Amino acid sequence: MCQPELGRPDRRADLVSRRQLLGLAGSVGVASMVGACSSKTRIDSVSTSATLTTTTSALLLCRDAWGAQPARSGGKPQTITRMTLHHEAVVLADNRNAPERLRQDQRYHQDQKGWIDIAYHVGVDRNGNIYELRSTELAGDTATDYNTTGHFLVLCEGDFDQEAVSEAQLHGAALAFAWAAQNFRIASETLAGHRDLAQTSCPGANLYAHLTSGDLKRRIDDLLAAGRVDLQRFCGPAAAERVAAIEAGN
Repeated sequence: MCQPELGRPDRRADLVSRRQLLGLAGSVGVASMVGACSSKTRIDSVSTSATLTTTTSALLLCRDAWGAQPARSGGKPQTITRMTLHHEAVVLADNRNAPERLRQDQRYHQDQKGWIDIAYHVGVDRNGNIYELRSTELAGDTATDYNTTGHFLVLCEGDFDQEAVSEAQLHGAALAFAWAAQNFRIASETLAGHRDLAQTSCPGANLYAHLTSGDLKRRIDDLLAAGRVDLQRFCGPAAAERVAAIEAGN
């Protein structure tokens, strides 16, 4: 349960109790916690330290929880070698809009663009809630001119040419990227913004500033230096209740 693989079902995540969820959810929406996983859990990730001293875990809201439609057949298999940051480029305003925005994205990407699924692998909303999007086994999609094969794509909800980035959202993005760095054995130095690869303003000036300043990479490196980073898939009725709470403004 502590070493998920995005895009693969893990029914053990359904066993996460409401009490555990309340313990995880805090001021950042989906909060990190130390010591969430048993020391007996199998470790597949790589660390530069011989001894991992802590485990930082966060809930990953499954596709069924936020109302995703099934992915269509096809897609390009990939081996992840780098990490790339995107933004929605649409003003989010109230965070309660985030799950519906993901559903709108998926409908647009599948029905209008003809893609197999929503374009990105992980989404993060303003309160730091982390959402499972496309399977990491398949390359993402883009309307711009770069090859997404090998990229782990994180989408931050909002338009960061117009909106500020919250601390919770930065933390959620750092957790997702740190998990990917360990799970796919890639360096944080591979982190880039969409605009570094194509003619676009994505991920928006306010979010991109956290890349150019080194702030986001520092957050990722700090998580990696502390120990294991896990995204625990959270599925089923309890997860759907959590998404409903987000949409209610809680």
